[in-house]
Amino acid sequence: MSKSYILSIDQGTSGTKAIIFDEFGKVVIKTTEPLKSYYPTPSFVEQDPNEIYQSVINAVNNCVSKFNEQFPGEEQNIVSCGISNQRETFVLWDKNGNPLHNAVVWQCKRSVEVCERLKEKNLESDINKSTGLTIDPYFSATKVTWLYENNTKVKEAIDSGNAFFGTVDTWLLFKLTGGKSYKTEYTNASRTLFFNIYNLVWDANLLKAFKIENINLPEVTFSSDYFGDSIFEGAFNKPLPITGIIGDSQAAFFGEECFSNGMAKATLGTGSSILWNTENLSKHVENGMLTTIGWSIDGQVNYALEGVIVSCGSTLEWLKNQLNTFSSHNDIEPLATSLETNEGVYLIPAFSGMGAPYWQKDWKASIHGLTFGTTKAHFVRAALESIAFQVKDVIHSIEVETNTSLKELKVNGGITANGFLMQFMSDLLKTPITNMGITDVSAWGAALISGLGVKLWDNLEALPKLPPEMIKRYTPNLNDDIAFGAYLGWQKIIQDKSH
Repeated sequence: MSKSYILSIDQGTSGTKAIIFDEFGKVVIKTTEPLKSYYPTPSFVEQDPNEIYQSVINAVNNCVSKFNEQFPGEEQNIVSCGISNQRETFVLWDKNGNPLHNAVVWQCKRSVEVCERLKEKNLESDINKSTGLTIDPYFSATKVTWLYENNTKVKEAIDSGNAFFGTVDTWLLFKLTGGKSYKTEYTNASRTLFFNIYNLVWDANLLKAFKIENINLPEVTFSSDYFGDSIFEGAFNKPLPITGIIGDSQAAFFGEECFSNGMAKATLGTGSSILWNTENLSKHVENGMLTTIGWSIDGQVNYALEGVIVSCGSTLEWLKNQLNTFSSHNDIEPLATSLETNEGVYLIPAFSGMGAPYWQKDWKASIHGLTFGTTKAHFVRAALESIAFQVKDVIHSIEVETNTSLKELKVNGGITANGFLMQFMSDLLKTPITNMGITDVSAWGAALISGLGVKLWDNLEALPKLPPEMIKRYTPNLNDDIAFGAYLGWQKIIQDKSH
């Protein structure tokens, strides 16, 4: 019996990956295509919508071409396509499919003044109660308002009902289906700042507050659904069904199998995004967490709390590049493990302020507890411990909010290769930590969502299990109080800083 395959497209900020997975989760072919960003001013970040689309077409064509070389005659066994995408980036286009402006990227800060205005009108609470989010340039809505107020072409198109809004998934879908499909799904809609995540509808009151009530908005459906067919500009001989779409962080959440209450994933890179699967959902979260839609499959919408940490890997980069504390990332773990404890040395990594759960944008980074005996090893260990402490603070806030204990933390990202940090974090959280060993976990999540949509698997229980040899597990040493003792010192410094 022949194998089935899924094409997964991971459209990210710096490029597009096209990956063909087999039904057991093995990467068969992978291709990547770079994508440029443009910076009209230092705080503006844009991408060309046609270049985004072309990067997808190029990646898919290369991927399918390589697949056909290696597995001639097997193309018909590619059963579906799944897409994960950069979440808050959006495109506006007219009824003919022509972009009205460059795509505005999630990193863009052009709408800071719009956000301040909305806060002065006391809209923060209403927005949070409907969307689960906070007023911030990070999300799409305020940047659409900025374009409406500052771009005549966009304003005229919106006012005349000839402006179509879409996050990147919707734009790609529209292009891939020749304009036949104008849809998105719940995770991407939940990041726009004008989608009611509880009623699952576009919020008419918020659209009015953002001055964009005449804009055209896509139909919203489950992450796992039929979205349309495409031959990807000739990559396939016959149309391939697109049966899964999901935002990239949520795709990783799904790919990490966070399917039940109390399971969470942490992507540890430059910063960190922690998503926690919650069933005890409060409509108004008071502790600096965002409420979002984690994933959705036929008839089931699953919610999550999200905590964003600003500085993780970037702290280590600062030690390496600015202080020359180490020359290679291979030096980090030996330096950290050369000490039994860090002897009261702490690094508060507020290089760009602090994210969840503190939300202190004006704090500056600081180092505490230095003596003449302090060495490079103390600096490195303090940086690693600061990552664990921040994760602990986010997890603790969510545990209090949901009245639920963490069952297991799934981790991905480059820093997870550091065994000292993973064990220290497990000891501190008193919870198992699992690294599933997948580099492209967002693409894998999109493939799983798509496979469910095409009925390759019937339900969550039927999803393939990855080979045990790929998985690395860390179990807490419940008799070791070193991590918790160090954490008490961190808490005291944070409390002093808060006053």
